[in-house]
Amino acid sequence: MAGAGKVSSQIVKKEAGPAAAKDSDLYSWAARQAALLREGRIAEIDAAAIAEEIDDVGEEQYHRLESALRVLMHHLLKWDYQPAARARSWAIAIREQRRRADRQLRKNPGLKARLNEALIEAYEDARDEAAKETGLPTRTFPVGIPFTFSDVMERPVVWPGDEA
Repeated sequence: MAGAGKVSSQIVKKEAGPAAAKDSDLYSWAARQAALLREGRIAEIDAAAIAEEIDDVGEEQYHRLESALRVLMHHLLKWDYQPAARARSWAIAIREQRRRADRQLRKNPGLKARLNEALIEAYEDARDEAAKETGLPTRTFPVGIPFTFSDVMERPVVWPGDEA
């Protein structure tokens, strides 16, 4: 371990500014920005970058909703178009993704304004995934979303024995 101090001192580099710090170590940058805000040192914060990160947090919530809807509709398509291949895991996945979508909407009510967008975007991917997984031609599945939000979230999908 001789010379370890030399190596670590060579690794430390001087940052060119707030953006460079954010790009090279997001965790430390975020902790620093939070500390500056808590201390009321507003003049020292990187306001534009903080706003960008807040926007990213909001978009992440949207993507979580879209992801749950995608997986949910993927399984609904398989359920509808391959009834002979139905599996208990599909019914369980549908229940799980319904809970995830519902949780996202409860925790982030503002996402309701983008619900139609999320459904449409999620369906595009769900259609391709269903075609890939089932081996059925993509044209088998409707081009436009065949489900209402109510269908996606409430339509009964029950595996025998799991009724309760």
